[in-house]
Amino acid sequence: MHTDDRGPALTVERLRADVESGAIDTVLVAFTDMQGRLQGKRFSGRFFCEEVLHGGTEGCDYLLAVDVEMNTVGGYASSSWETGYGDFAMVPDLATLRRTPWQEGAAMVTADLHRHDGSPVAVSPRQILRRQTDRLAERGWRAMVGTELEFIIYRDSYEDAWNRGYRDLTPANQYNVDYSVLGGARVEPLLRRIRNEMTGAGLYVESAKGECNLGQHEIAFRFDEAVRTCDHHNVYRNGAREIAAQEGASITFMAKPNAREGNSCHIHISLRGDDGAPVLAEGEGLSATGRHFLAGQLAALRELTLFLAPNINSYKRYVPGSFAPTSVAWGVDNRTCALRLVGHGGSLRVENRVPGGDVNPYLAVAALIAGGLKGIDKGLEPGEPCTGNAYTSNAPTVPTTLREALELWENSELAREAFGDDVVDHYANYARVELAAFDSAVTDWELYRGFERL
Repeated sequence: MHTDDRGPALTVERLRADVESGAIDTVLVAFTDMQGRLQGKRFSGRFFCEEVLHGGTEGCDYLLAVDVEMNTVGGYASSSWETGYGDFAMVPDLATLRRTPWQEGAAMVTADLHRHDGSPVAVSPRQILRRQTDRLAERGWRAMVGTELEFIIYRDSYEDAWNRGYRDLTPANQYNVDYSVLGGARVEPLLRRIRNEMTGAGLYVESAKGECNLGQHEIAFRFDEAVRTCDHHNVYRNGAREIAAQEGASITFMAKPNAREGNSCHIHISLRGDDGAPVLAEGEGLSATGRHFLAGQLAALRELTLFLAPNINSYKRYVPGSFAPTSVAWGVDNRTCALRLVGHGGSLRVENRVPGGDVNPYLAVAALIAGGLKGIDKGLEPGEPCTGNAYTSNAPTVPTTLREALELWENSELAREAFGDDVVDHYANYARVELAAFDSAVTDWELYRGFERL
């Protein structure tokens, strides 16, 4: 394999010229929040070039201390009513400047978050990943990552889906279209728009294919350096939703939106040296470093699952026989395992099958690197690969609830060593907030079972 070393999708010089000509009139400055959403501001092209390009902008620090409903919640040390909910700086990373073809006359840039003293905001997802890639760089390595993100398409608009309580929606396909050319053709106009417009935004599209759930599909992108892959992942996830909305449709990346197969996000990771040589591979198998890296991910998986499965709904994917893993096991090209070794020679890599479509990619990849480095530093060995059905093995299981994952996370020495107490405590509070909201909610399940009969 080789990396794609193309430059940024849009240079500053080209942006200035396009703003001057009127081809671009709007620039979005965005960052990824805890929930994996893009948050930011839209600027006029002229103001961005004159003021924001080199001076940055600001955003309220509550954006890393709210729940999915944007409610202010307690328990965060970094942001609260007591600290006044001040601003942090949003500093554009100009290497990420890109056009967004699905919005006429628009461009966007990814921002890093900094405090007023210039220090990075430690709990921001992009910074959490950068700290781990910096640890790799100290050893002369870089992580190469690919994400495979599944979604379900409905022919209902987002507004209609909301108004109907997400009931009785019409999936884009009415039967299993896994690998079906005919099934994919049913939604090819939408998929083609997404593929082509993501290419216009500087992403390298590989392919699209149908999946098992009704209306479920996947668009794959070429692997890249870890931070860049995660940047692209979130540009794509946000942009695909916007394109679907323009077409009167809706897309969900929920891990488990119904009783059928959930939306996965398999993450592939390998290491390269400064010279581009593979670190994990030796001949057709794993190198000693590769074995340790795999073993570390395996050993750390349970305690770092919170970064792989961040929501209550995430854990409903883990059903035996569903292609979502339940056992913390590894195997060679074995889809029943949590970790699947794939590729040959220099392309040999580890596929982590635990994350769902709701994953925050920066956090998940940071967890994979932290676990892998633990394995290298401790000289861990992965043991023999699982050659049969991992669902029926005696291997330890993936945490089955967010509550279990939270307990493992808070008690993880590895998490505190790799990420710091501030990060561990921040994301533990995130999980507690979600659990408290869920525990206090009266669900449809309760109403249907109890309204008349209990």
